[in-house]
Amino acid sequence: MNEIKKLPGELLYDLLGDAARNWLAHDGLWFQAVEERFGIEAAISCDQAAWEKFTVIEAERIMKRLGLKAGGGIPALVRALGYRLYAHLNEQEVVEQDDQHCVFRMKTCRVQDARRKKGLPDFPCKPVGLVEYAGFARTIDPGIKTACLSCPPDPKAESHWCAWEFKIP
Repeated sequence: MNEIKKLPGELLYDLLGDAARNWLAHDGLWFQAVEERFGIEAAISCDQAAWEKFTVIEAERIMKRLGLKAGGGIPALVRALGYRLYAHLNEQEVVEQDDQHCVFRMKTCRVQDARRKKGLPDFPCKPVGLVEYAGFARTIDPGIKTACLSCPPDPKAESHWCAWEFKIP
């Protein structure tokens, strides 16, 4: 571990990208193993259970690293979204933002792009995404409500794979 501390910033950033890709590869391989053995419904159910816990862990670690306090509202959520592992893998954007709401879009998605390259149908990730994004947002600020604007199995929009709205009522 001490060797990593000696590496220059650019190499550290590349290693972070590698770690994010490794994490996503493991997640995908785990999902496919469950799907092959027990079917897609069981795999999605297991994925939801895993994301329900992981998204909280990821949000809490980001908050700690950035010094964000719980209850930081939409500005804290937008900042934290930029530090998720997905931020190192996919192109994402916030297209609307004020103090009470924002719209977050995943413009590229390594999972969906890989499935299309293999000739597979889009992964119906909305049920998992609802657990993941709502849990992440609630960890940042318990008052944030999450709504899915679009996500597979919804048809792919021209500009993005999925879109999420976060609001403080």
